[in-house]
Amino acid sequence: MALFKLTINNRAYDADVEEDTPLLWVLRDNLGLVGTKFGCGIAQCGACTVHIDGKAARSCVLPVSAVGKSKVTTIEGLSEKGDHPVQKAWDEVDVAQCGYCQAGQIMTAAALLKEKPKPTDEEIVSTMSGNICRCGTYHRIREAVKVAASKTN
Repeated sequence: MALFKLTINNRAYDADVEEDTPLLWVLRDNLGLVGTKFGCGIAQCGACTVHIDGKAARSCVLPVSAVGKSKVTTIEGLSEKGDHPVQKAWDEVDVAQCGYCQAGQIMTAAALLKEKPKPTDEEIVSTMSGNICRCGTYHRIREAVKVAASKTN
């Protein structure tokens, strides 16, 4: 076991875990941050998406030892009151059905809009295609990303 000093949602955490422990399990099992979901375990579905220094990353395959001094943001840290433009757009468009994939979807969309505040339809589809929604709400997800983009500077 090793002690990892992590910055998650602008807060310092210590995790005494094996160096190859996936960040997802550190977040959920060791730190109680359960908003990030387990989906496939092989970085194919996007349910486990978090931000590492502002970029979307799949936490199910990212060993905690690779985080280093990077800042991690989970869905719990995206906004204090659930009022990030993407979260507001998700509510406005009524995206969620079962909701399981939504944290990963929102984190992916937020990273996209941070990098490209006014993405094209093709950029939205390309970026979001890595996130699977078992309920098939893809049209509402795309619409919500567009709504969020229209409300950001």
